[in-house]
Amino acid sequence: MITLTKEDGPADLDGVTHLSIGVSWDPTAGSSGGVMGVLRRKTGTDLDLIAIAVQGGDPVRLAGLDSLDPMGNGSLVHSGDNQTGRGEGDDETVTVEFGRVPANITSIVFIAAAFKKGSSFQKARNISFKVYDATGGTVQQVADIWPSLLTQDNGCAVAKAVRAGNSWKLEVINTTGKVKQGDEHALMRFAISK
Repeated sequence: MITLTKEDGPADLDGVTHLSIGVSWDPTAGSSGGVMGVLRRKTGTDLDLIAIAVQGGDPVRLAGLDSLDPMGNGSLVHSGDNQTGRGEGDDETVTVEFGRVPANITSIVFIAAAFKKGSSFQKARNISFKVYDATGGTVQQVADIWPSLLTQDNGCAVAKAVRAGNSWKLEVINTTGKVKQGDEHALMRFAISK
């Protein structure tokens, strides 16, 4: 297993036909103990993994929130919205089937966001991102991405898959910023600025 960092530069995805990125987190009670701490852990916090397909410098499709197959052809598929962070394994996953991605799509940006009002990175702990190679029908974790989430920001551009001729490269961005909660256009502007 390797940990991908921004400093590593783009990783070649030659031979990878299906790539998945998953995020997991656990709810935290913050500094609350007692009944309030139990209630906060029980309700959890809603983080979101969002993939934005980009054509040149323009965002054209968004996978995540309530859009599970924005291209309509299975090329970019979101697993669905986990609103609590409870449970084992990845809480949300985006899978890309590169052979089906339309030719006009030049990159796909993966963002973690505390997008809904009342959610924040500070209300979650053990946030982790995993990269899977799902080529050939078997899913195998190949890397971790550990972005810095020690921030008051509510958005993190985690990684970007970039078209390179007939193949793709994956680069870690690891840049945080503020996103207006509940505003999909702000989320898309944040994605293309990275």
